[in-house]
Amino acid sequence: MNLLNRVVATVAALATSVFALLGCDQQKIDTLEEGLSTEIDVRKAFGEPETIWPEPDGSRTFEYPRQPMGHRNYMITIGSDGVMTALRQVLTPHVFEQIQPGMTQEQVRRMLGKPAQRMTYQLKQETDWDWNWIDPPNQEMEFTVTFGANGTVKKSGSRIKLPQGDR
Repeated sequence: MNLLNRVVATVAALATSVFALLGCDQQKIDTLEEGLSTEIDVRKAFGEPETIWPEPDGSRTFEYPRQPMGHRNYMITIGSDGVMTALRQVLTPHVFEQIQPGMTQEQVRRMLGKPAQRMTYQLKQETDWDWNWIDPPNQEMEFTVTFGANGTVKKSGSRIKLPQGDR
């Protein structure tokens, strides 16, 4: 098998994996209903969360990131009574608009979930966090938050995602 055929086969396999992941998530989401599903139902469908964020009202938010291969991150809120109150896909423009200069890394992580990648630029004293997302119907995008030396947001924005070698 020549190099081109191997590259094509690898890309096809990755695409199949991503589409399978999307289909699996939708099947999981379809089994859950806000106000009725319990924490046990959520864990049965999605597994153990990457992070559990405690909320001021006693509820907890379960983080289910799909980065770096996927284009979504889910936040599922479980009320203090153990019932699911919200299931959100958070990598969307209306959530990105809420990222403001001065926010901390923890505040951003709680809103967007785990980033696809983190890159630190020592000379600039900046760190970029990137999330992959889809601008409907199918434009691959990348949302970047730049943190300054003090660990707070300096700027943020989206751009069309370029292939790895074209950056």
